[in-house]
Amino acid sequence: MKMNAVCLAILAVVIMMPVRAQEVKHDKAIMVEPKNEFLDSIKTLLPRFAKTPAETSKKLSVDFSSLHAPVNPSEFTTIWHSPPISQAFSGMCWCFSGTSFFESEIARQTGRKIKLSEVYTVYWEYVEKARRFVQERGNSAFGQGSESNAIGRIWKLYGIVPAEAYTGLIGGQRVHDHDVMFAEMKHYLTQVKESGAWDETAVLNSIRAIMNHYLGAPPERVTVDGKSLTPMEYFTTIVRLNIDDYVDIMSLMEKPYFQRVEHEVPDNWWHSRDYCNVPLDLFMSTIKNAIRKGYSVAIGGDTSEPGLDGHAGVAVIPTFDIPSAYIDESARNFRYRNGTTGDDHGIHIVGFKTDGGKDWFLVKDSGSGSRNNSHPGYLFYHEDYVKLKMLSAMVHKDAAKEVLTKMKP
Repeated sequence: MKMNAVCLAILAVVIMMPVRAQEVKHDKAIMVEPKNEFLDSIKTLLPRFAKTPAETSKKLSVDFSSLHAPVNPSEFTTIWHSPPISQAFSGMCWCFSGTSFFESEIARQTGRKIKLSEVYTVYWEYVEKARRFVQERGNSAFGQGSESNAIGRIWKLYGIVPAEAYTGLIGGQRVHDHDVMFAEMKHYLTQVKESGAWDETAVLNSIRAIMNHYLGAPPERVTVDGKSLTPMEYFTTIVRLNIDDYVDIMSLMEKPYFQRVEHEVPDNWWHSRDYCNVPLDLFMSTIKNAIRKGYSVAIGGDTSEPGLDGHAGVAVIPTFDIPSAYIDESARNFRYRNGTTGDDHGIHIVGFKTDGGKDWFLVKDSGSGSRNNSHPGYLFYHEDYVKLKMLSAMVHKDAAKEVLTKMKP
């Protein structure tokens, strides 16, 4: 009798094995022609793109046709944010995402919905990059990128102005185009280094002259509600954010947890050591809890994956990369160390929805790829993508109390 029962149990397991095996989801990879219709359309506005573009090879992508994902931003619980705008041909993603984050913070704390100038912050960021380049005798990165926490640092130094006061678009220009300007600044600084002409005042004046030519000079005063204000007065009396209330978090197992460390990526060109390094579970729970409590999150990381596609409008981790159950600190750090995870892009999380026990995040994205779908300027990020590929996040301190409580002095 006991033997028959054992045999029946074994038989039941054998019968069930194929059924369970059939339940395992396998994502399919396909090769596709890379397309960016939005980028192609705005190229027609700029004379430098008159040449016939070179042919591009196919890229690996997920077959999104069978993917179960959100289809409309209206499905998400959202936090107020200014409408998405394109950074076009510029490396300003860090400033677009971070400025959007602070605009949402102003609305959350004061109820005022204002639009701030990204280009104003970028202008002075370039000045500070050039200053450090001189002080370090050319041994400091000078690129288009930066980090979200650079915004508060610049505002403390130079203030900020409303978007309409400084657009950086002059002479009828309709879209941002910084490539030529940046190349000119980079070439100039290379000459400075080669000649040893380390006169800081002269270098900064030259850098500003280049930017003034392409962007226009930033305003020294703005008029708001009939009052004339300096950018610093606008920051202190209108924006009224305490920049010290914001916390940067990251999660890499190669650095000590619960300590403030340097985020060792090129865009952290001033070597900020203000990042709270925490275990991955706490990194994720901080983001998920923040968005549920009405706090948006500025986040940055890798966007060069086959599971992220602007036409599909989603970012997922396919099973042919790594199954969801295996995404952990080791998998995350492995990709960071071998260079397949980089600090590519800054975005702004402005909403969430839960489906099947997993979160999807509504992401506001200034990149051109996000504008090729039925919800331009937005992408839907699965929590697995954030967990594996996004490197850092900025939140208000009240949304990171558990992190701050556990940090070592």
